[in-house]
Amino acid sequence: MTELEAIEQRHSVRQFEKREIGEDIVSALQKRTDEVNAESGLHIQLFTNEPGAFLGNETSYGQFSGCCNYFAIVGPKGKDVEVGYYGQKLVLFSQTLGLNTCWVAMTYKKGNVKVDEKAGEKLYIVIALGYGKTAGVQHKNKEASAVSDLSAESPEWYKKGMEAALLAPTAMNQQKFRFTRSGNRVTAKAGIGFYTKIDLGIVKYNFEVGAGKENFTWT
Repeated sequence: MTELEAIEQRHSVRQFEKREIGEDIVSALQKRTDEVNAESGLHIQLFTNEPGAFLGNETSYGQFSGCCNYFAIVGPKGKDVEVGYYGQKLVLFSQTLGLNTCWVAMTYKKGNVKVDEKAGEKLYIVIALGYGKTAGVQHKNKEASAVSDLSAESPEWYKKGMEAALLAPTAMNQQKFRFTRSGNRVTAKAGIGFYTKIDLGIVKYNFEVGAGKENFTWT
């Protein structure tokens, strides 16, 4: 499965099977986590067979069940966009391995996540991980014209980038972001709201996969 196929097939999942992730897949996840940390300067940590973060919230908003694996996204303060960007990189990699995921901002027990936090770092968010009872469902997305300057004259790479961006998960499915293009230079900005900067990072990663990094530069 390619990353673009992962974008097209991935949906948020909150109910997971009580099924362990195999050692070979855990090893692949840890290797990719280490690579992402080295590239990003973040301190993302992988937890497996650790249900504490989701215990007791089965009746709250989100209704998680059976989740005992997750990425804890830890890093220096002020790195919200990077958190979204590199977290989505791990999300899509997980999808290529046959796993399901869900970005989780509030509906987990933060005090139960025993992360290694260095000075100046904080736990931003977690990403639930495992084998979903279903593959999830696609939410209704905005039209590209509502979040970008896409037009009939736009190049094909920009169209493909926006298609991928619109498939990105965002908090409460807000899709509060805006893309504009000048030649091969693209600007992406976050709207106002909770977690919109993290959302922007997620969306930017999806856009890169769809558009092809070789076709444009960020401004």
